[in-house]
Amino acid sequence: MKEGGKRMQEKLTALYERLSHDDDLMGESNSISNQKQMLSEYAESHGLTPYIHFTDDGISGTRFDRPGFVSMMDAIKAGQIGTVIIKDMSRLGRDYLMVGQIQEMLRQKQVRLIAINDGHDSLNGDDDFLPFRNIMNEWYAKEFREARCKHHTIRISERPGK
Repeated sequence: MKEGGKRMQEKLTALYERLSHDDDLMGESNSISNQKQMLSEYAESHGLTPYIHFTDDGISGTRFDRPGFVSMMDAIKAGQIGTVIIKDMSRLGRDYLMVGQIQEMLRQKQVRLIAINDGHDSLNGDDDFLPFRNIMNEWYAKEFREARCKHHTIRISERPGK
């Protein structure tokens, strides 16, 4: 495609997969390979090609220094990405304020965001329920951390001689 004598570079679709150790307990349906297959099939069936995978395996969604996520954000800032597809909003992150800031940055850069299982496509306008979903994703991470800490404390106190 040419514009003004220059060849325009086609923007890529970013497929972002994330699985933390906590998510791993949810079973096979959340596995990285299943997420990759789901996102690839969605992109291909909706003509959102070419695409590139960005993956973080074993890293919590409460962290935003994840290597795959940082690479994806760098590509977005460089103008290389036109669409981001994720399984659900919790894959993007589990801090509702940060996720909201990321959504705003995507909106400003005119990058489409699709969260398949949440039925969200930014092309369809604002989703009034999305901020609540993001709050629940953060709450889940907090509750899981607290439960895991309590379980760990109980196991330590149950050791012989303690």
